[in-house]
Amino acid sequence: MAGTNSELKMIAEGPVVILVNPQLGENIGMVARAMANFGLAELRLVDPRDGWPSDTARAAASKADHIIDGVKVFDRLEDAIADLNFVYATTARSRDGFKPVRGPSVAAATLRTRFIAGERTGILFGRERWGLNNEEVGLADEIVTFPVNPAFASLNIAQAVLLVSYEWMKSGMADETETAFQPVEQTPATKEDLFGLFGHLEEALDARGYFRPVDKKPRMIDNLRAVFTRRAMSMQEIRLLRGVISSLDRYTRKRPRGATDDQDV
Repeated sequence: MAGTNSELKMIAEGPVVILVNPQLGENIGMVARAMANFGLAELRLVDPRDGWPSDTARAAASKADHIIDGVKVFDRLEDAIADLNFVYATTARSRDGFKPVRGPSVAAATLRTRFIAGERTGILFGRERWGLNNEEVGLADEIVTFPVNPAFASLNIAQAVLLVSYEWMKSGMADETETAFQPVEQTPATKEDLFGLFGHLEEALDARGYFRPVDKKPRMIDNLRAVFTRRAMSMQEIRLLRGVISSLDRYTRKRPRGATDDQDV
């Protein structure tokens, strides 16, 4: 997809994303890109394995430079969340303890409510290979988990951030069914327009010998019209259209009286 449009307002708000001991610069960059897609802006790293800054992270961020440029690095998780009022920890597996466990939509709504109230919030994401440990989860207020296949629950870190970021963006929409753009406005055809199409097509096919045997012509016309008065097509309808194409390829239309060699017939 295309990059950001400089003429559009860049949304940059919401909870802080904290990556604990991330391993690959590419993954950090893809996290930044996911955040930028859905309006999150502040990324913090706790003890990144390969250090910081990272050229590979910037390349993978696909022009989400405002996030890469603003990254803050911490040695300890406690320091990375010290200024926050409320923190979620993401995990794909059951944990010991008494922390509430929320789905992503509930978590996003909670974060949105606290954001509106002026609180500073954050979301913890663990290592690519094994996530957060119990001690790190214990520093959070609540747990957020995703409705994934229980037999294959592991998510790439960028995928996990994307899911949470999407829910965050959606939680701020007045209407969750709204879209970023609308289809091109078109003028609906009248039945007269449709009948004109039928007559045009049927005359052209008749001139090329498509309707054979002749006694089946009415049924063939009924089938042909049915195809063009519905949206979803079946294989039988596809075969019908292929027959139309084959007929147009095979036969030369009869020349109108008075046509010359330069006229398209």
